[in-house]
Amino acid sequence: MLVNEFLEQTAARTPNKEALIFQQQRLTYLELDNFANRLGNALLQLGLQKLDSPGERLLRGQTLRERPRIAIYLDNSVEAVISIFGILKAGGVFVLINSQTKARKLDYILNDCQVRFLITDSKLGLNYQGNCTDLQTISIDNNRNVETLANHSFWELIDRSSSQRPQNTWIDIDLCILIYTSGSTGKSKGVMLSHLNIVSAANSIIEYLGNTCDDIILNCLPLSFDYGLYNLLMPFKFGGTVVLEKSFVYPFQLIGLVNKERVTGLPLVPTIISIFLQVKNLEQYNFSSLRYLTSTGQAFPPNHLLRLSKLLPQTKIYSMYGLTECKRVLYLSPEQVLTRPNSVGKAMPNTEVYLVDENGTKISDPGTVGELIVRGSNVMKGYWNLPEETAKVLETTSQGDRILHTQDLFKMDEEGYFYFIARTDDLIKTGGERVSPKEIEDILCELAGIDRVAVFGVDHEFLGQAIEVAVVLSVESALTESDILAYCSLHLEKYMVPKHVQIHPKLPTTLTGKIDLKQLKSNSQTTTPITQR
Repeated sequence: MLVNEFLEQTAARTPNKEALIFQQQRLTYLELDNFANRLGNALLQLGLQKLDSPGERLLRGQTLRERPRIAIYLDNSVEAVISIFGILKAGGVFVLINSQTKARKLDYILNDCQVRFLITDSKLGLNYQGNCTDLQTISIDNNRNVETLANHSFWELIDRSSSQRPQNTWIDIDLCILIYTSGSTGKSKGVMLSHLNIVSAANSIIEYLGNTCDDIILNCLPLSFDYGLYNLLMPFKFGGTVVLEKSFVYPFQLIGLVNKERVTGLPLVPTIISIFLQVKNLEQYNFSSLRYLTSTGQAFPPNHLLRLSKLLPQTKIYSMYGLTECKRVLYLSPEQVLTRPNSVGKAMPNTEVYLVDENGTKISDPGTVGELIVRGSNVMKGYWNLPEETAKVLETTSQGDRILHTQDLFKMDEEGYFYFIARTDDLIKTGGERVSPKEIEDILCELAGIDRVAVFGVDHEFLGQAIEVAVVLSVESALTESDILAYCSLHLEKYMVPKHVQIHPKLPTTLTGKIDLKQLKSNSQTTTPITQR
């Protein structure tokens, strides 16, 4: 199955059902499919295949069929959705770029994967500096700056093109999307995902969430974030409805839409959940339609998990773990939320996971920390044009299977439930000890008055790294740095007690809603040696 068939097959079954709701726009499956067909035909008429004819490229012994890359540099919108499916129908590979991306990174991505078309708007298009050979730009509005944008209008192209489905010859192992990582450890890497990768992950997630055509999914996450993207693609596969928001602005935006559209599924990240839980008298609002809520992207604080369970007793809550390189890996079933709030569960359907030690030997003893390994058809093809980086994380077994080294440390309990410990590169090496930030975070989350917390290491002359903590306090909390450090001293080993506590009104976040540790480190006050508290 191909990803564009998510839309096509549902449009054939239920053409008049609402597929997409965005602000005042409401599109049926048939309307959306016709728009995508028209865009696909328009791209072909503009010479899509001539610009980048199918060829072959070798990556670690695997032959990949080249497909032209088209970038979508837009806010969440109807045009962004049409672009995704129109590109696929034309045989292209789509590259979603977050609308907050600035000129330098935009230029890097466009050149790195040799984009042939850039679909954007007149405002965002000004960030494009015109440094890409043969790049043509398509604007979704008519207010185009002729100095930076080519003379292609998105809606004019659609209006004059055929609504017949474009012919295609590609198969499910062909490349479908390039998702560029945040680049927190260096330059962004383009994660290559095939149609098969996406279909496999979508099938597994749909299975454990129990999605049906009656589900209405509210998606306020950026489509450039794979979590947001899948919560657009999956509903089209099972025939549901997507209520798409440009972005998350404030909690009442979500509350109002859940009631108005009778939303059944709500994907969120911990940052948004934290803001959501600060609303006073939250229990007075009606969430009766909400069948499930999911969270991923970062550790789900146990205290937030427990509060949500009490607030939404009729709603199934799924705590999940995944990474762009394979989308989803683990999920904690709702019945285990109160029993194992610190766990991210077991492997999702059609996926095998296990732990290995530093020598690559499989770990069987419960409680032993090791690197998580993933085996399944959801595992990426590799990193675009980065064979050495690919070789660090992808391994071919003696049986010919491709496995992913996540570089994340976990432990497993006696019943097979997994617990995240740390990223291997996030471990804090202080005074000869290796410290997991999450172990400290879990302790601090139990302290009344702390709403959010992040733990990280900063360079230190004597210790190698010193432990720092950044917290957001609850609205009525009067906790001080001394209070927090005293609590740490009471509950943590001496070498794990932080050197400094930063108290923030809110924690800085990346484009995907994760806590921005790089920015927190830049604000560090641990600049000179400090004696152990």
